[in-house]
Amino acid sequence: MTEGTRPGRVSEEFREILAEEIPKLKDPRIGFVTVIQVRVTPDLRLARVFYTAMGDEKERKATAAGLRSARAHLRQVIGGQVRIKTLPDLQFEEDRSIEEADRIDRLIRQLHEGEP
Repeated sequence: MTEGTRPGRVSEEFREILAEEIPKLKDPRIGFVTVIQVRVTPDLRLARVFYTAMGDEKERKATAAGLRSARAHLRQVIGGQVRIKTLPDLQFEEDRSIEEADRIDRLIRQLHEGEP
């Protein structure tokens, strides 16, 4: 989705708003979260929010639960800042690509350690 398309522009605007608003949430379950990307469907009915979260598995699951419970509040905040006929539903998905890249890097280094 390119920036020039309407879903692309809406996605970027949502990402900026959520990146600013999530740290303000008072839910103690939500740890340090970075909003990586937001993808809004072409019909603007669903916004998939990709994020990274710090902590172990238990802390990341708590963060995911906190974000799910904050969806209505976050939609309301977006609605107050963006003029759009229908607010999309927010769906949070943890982006583990950085974690996977680190794992692959470790495996490659382990393979090369045994070489002459």
